[in-house]
Amino acid sequence: MESNFPTAEELVAALRAGDVSSVELTDEAIARIERDDKTINAICVPDFDRARAAARDADRARARGEDLALLGIPVTVKESYDVAGLPTTWGIPAYRNHLPAEDAVQVSRLKSAGAVVLGKTNVPLGLQDIQSFNEIYGTTNNPWDPTRTPGGSSGGSAAALAAGFGALSIGSDIAGSLRTPAHFCGIHAHKPSLGLLASRGMVPPPGPALPADQDLAVVGPMARSARDLTLLLDVMAGPDPLTHGVAYDMRLPPPRHQRLGDFRVLVVEDHPRIASGVAVRAAVNRVADALTEGGARVERHSALLPDLGEAATIYMQLLVSNSAARFPMEAYEQVRARVAGLSADDDSLEAARLRGVVLSHRDWVGLNGRRELHRHAWRRLFAEFDVVVCPVTPTPAFPHDHHPNPMERRIDVDGVAFPYFDQLVWAGLATMPGLPATAVPAGLSPEGLPVGVQLIGPMFEDRTPLRLAELLEETMSQSRAQH
Repeated sequence: MESNFPTAEELVAALRAGDVSSVELTDEAIARIERDDKTINAICVPDFDRARAAARDADRARARGEDLALLGIPVTVKESYDVAGLPTTWGIPAYRNHLPAEDAVQVSRLKSAGAVVLGKTNVPLGLQDIQSFNEIYGTTNNPWDPTRTPGGSSGGSAAALAAGFGALSIGSDIAGSLRTPAHFCGIHAHKPSLGLLASRGMVPPPGPALPADQDLAVVGPMARSARDLTLLLDVMAGPDPLTHGVAYDMRLPPPRHQRLGDFRVLVVEDHPRIASGVAVRAAVNRVADALTEGGARVERHSALLPDLGEAATIYMQLLVSNSAARFPMEAYEQVRARVAGLSADDDSLEAARLRGVVLSHRDWVGLNGRRELHRHAWRRLFAEFDVVVCPVTPTPAFPHDHHPNPMERRIDVDGVAFPYFDQLVWAGLATMPGLPATAVPAGLSPEGLPVGVQLIGPMFEDRTPLRLAELLEETMSQSRAQH
């Protein structure tokens, strides 16, 4: 598969130099979509006429001397973001004709920065899967192997980037929905610190676009390079002007270090709840070797690391309680009956998920208190380390699995079957405490599939894992060139 598409940073430089126009870049991206997306099915809602008009406007603006961060750059947007005049369905058939009247705050920020929106990318039903398929738009395939998923729920965006359909995209993440598709498709993505980016207009239909604070869920940038992540994060970052933005300005601290040799890194490849596959272990070790060769201080164990098993249990209950609040009463009562039949000593993740469905507010408050203890443990750890390197999921992209009951699906880790949703424990490691995490490519599996890792950083120090991602990209590119 072709994978040497130019980065947004390179395209910005070419536009500034007059080597190419936005109209040319947009027409090229549209032509590639029309040629290749029949196989991939990443772009579920094209908006080509308005994209061409925006590209012409961008070229005229540049001719007048304007120079915005993304002026004339073709981008895509996850289907779950409101774009005025385009459907926002979240893959739910009942809302196939839901047309929001205004752009989501992040779509507005893209357009204000001069980006050209090519269209919207596919998602799973209700954004509630590790794959990307629904009755309205069908199945999105992985560009590296169409028999496999690109991940979810930002799978359409990751597949679009991997296939060269625009230079940037925006997605969202509550259960690895930015990081898992990046890992499966060989691109970069950044899950920002909880609360750093405004999410208004990224709401299930037909709900109003309110500036509500979300628990666990974030929106974030996706790109083909680490530097592009920083470029796009700077466009997206900042409080909602309707709430915190009334009183606060955002100023992210700089990265803790600029040189690779100054970083202190903890590498973690084992999780007590699920095995890590051979291909994923190899990727983690490739990154660890590159860090060591670059002079970073790399350690494999620390007593400061919070209990991963407890973290997974807390995360699963918080995650499920978040989505189950909208369950129909009949479904809720069915789960409550199952929970009543659980053994008191059943500490499986499946039991945690079931208990999360019927979690009382009193129990949620207690669970949130345990989360705060984990957050404090992470603060202590990040006094000794700058970044934690670990898997995104236990495997590379897996074959499509559309079994109608996700609870009956299994994930195969080197021949051993685990419950499908247990693979979320690595994503939850950063999500539960609200930490920033950058997904970066780390080579290919023996089958030729992309494999990535995530770099978890300190709360609101997003530039630290992003800077390490940039340095890793440079180091590993040089190493591949030498070999």
